[in-house]
Amino acid sequence: MKNVLFVCIENSCRSQMAEGIAKILTNGAISFYSAGSKPLGEVNNNAIRAMEEIGIDISNAKSKGFNNLPTKAFDYAVTLGCKDICPFISADKHIHWDIADPKGKDIDAFRKARDEIKEKVNEFVGIILKENRTT
Repeated sequence: MKNVLFVCIENSCRSQMAEGIAKILTNGAISFYSAGSKPLGEVNNNAIRAMEEIGIDISNAKSKGFNNLPTKAFDYAVTLGCKDICPFISADKHIHWDIADPKGKDIDAFRKARDEIKEKVNEFVGIILKENRTT
């Protein structure tokens, strides 16, 4: 089974949304995690709200650091817009998605980030599942 880590600084908005969307799409066929280099300790309420609007509940998710992950071996590490300040994570493949941080903005900014993330996750999951079928 492939292991994928979504990374942002606080693990409170974008990476949490990506993990929530990805888990719903694959129903356990791929292991998804999220973490941050400076975890906030809680998931942003607007991120929770934006995800609830599309039927995904991340209200029980916890903002966490890398030491709180059950594994350290990742096939993919996906960074979500933190550019040069994203920490380096050991993974077979690194991917960067330039998603604007909605933190501190209104719910519409969270919706926009959610929709961009959903589109990218859909495409990404399709690629991984196709790779799995050919290996």
